[in-house]
Amino acid sequence: MQDDPHELKRFLAAQMPVFDTAVKELRAGRKESHWMWFVFPQLRGLGRSATAERYGIASLEEARAYLAHPVLGKRLEFATETVLSVDPPSLHTLFGSPDDLKFHSSMSLFDAADGSAHSVFRAALGRWFGGRPDEGTARLLGL
Repeated sequence: MQDDPHELKRFLAAQMPVFDTAVKELRAGRKESHWMWFVFPQLRGLGRSATAERYGIASLEEARAYLAHPVLGKRLEFATETVLSVDPPSLHTLFGSPDDLKFHSSMSLFDAADGSAHSVFRAALGRWFGGRPDEGTARLLGL
């Protein structure tokens, strides 16, 4: 556990069989399978299911570790860039509900963790949410 204090390997294990499928679905403009929790994680406490708890990010420190991870950080940026590259009528069309809300939460969390004014997460917030962070995420982070 010392080399993985946030147990980030849980995300690697969950993404391994589905990440390519997730990207294909995003490129096609419609999410059809179940991978949102571990491809676009959100803060723990926003979701109520056991899966949401398992893949919830506990803190900004954990979110920063996720971004710094050589595989997970790159995958999150790539998946976010993929969302930015498609042109669905709405995020609801792309993700369905409530995954469109989870995407907002995820982008808000990783924008706060990244801290860059030019991050892909900030770009997603700007395009889809008028630059506004998710209220629940902001509240839990104390922003």
